Amino acid sequence: MNVVVVDYGSGNLRSAAKALECAAAMTGTPARVVVSAETAAVAAADRIVLPGVGAFGDCRQGLEAVPGMIAALSEAVVHRGRPFLGICVGMQLMATCGREHGVHPGFDWIAGEVVPLSPDDPALKVPHMGWNELNVHEPVHPVLADLGPRPHVYFVHGYHFIARDASDVRASVDYGGPVAAAIGRDNLFGTQFHPEKSQAVGLTVLGNFLRWCP
Repeated sequence: MNVVVVDYGSGNLRSAAKALECAAAMTGTPARVVVSAETAAVAAADRIVLPGVGAFGDCRQGLEAVPGMIAALSEAVVHRGRPFLGICVGMQLMATCGREHGVHPGFDWIAGEVVPLSPDDPALKVPHMGWNELNVHEPVHPVLADLGPRPHVYFVHGYHFIARDASDVRASVDYGGPVAAAIGRDNLFGTQFHPEKSQAVGLTVLGNFLRWCP
């Protein structure tokens, strides 16, 4: 299995790749994990992972700066149905648009928009940074299976995904109100939290993704 972590200048690529390698070993899944900015690698991938750190618009511009990358992602993920995992801003880019420092187009793979966090409790800081308990929605998505009771995962974000269809939200977290923590539909899945920083729970999520057959 070829797993490609898309390299477009965003941070956290190597740690995501290392976590995927650990998850593959943990689950006994034969997988070759590579970090690549080559559209040919994306076209040949069996699974695609798009991390993202920073502002929505900057990540979008980073992808646009790699010739043919957005078209290659669309061809592999939308038209050929390759399983896709977006992490943090990589998840947010699946939205119709992001409203961080202006309005920027997303991939529009899952209808919705990315807007600033505004917790109901003024004591809660933005960005949301740290560990929080994950509320996995029913029916449980295969990528979120077997996480155990009261799973905790690690977040770092100041914006969140508002999905047009509530059924696309597969997990949430309470941060002064419900916040989408995982989005999924068809062969698309994304986590607002960082599985590569979420210890055993995160490795389980990544292992589930490697074995997922949408």
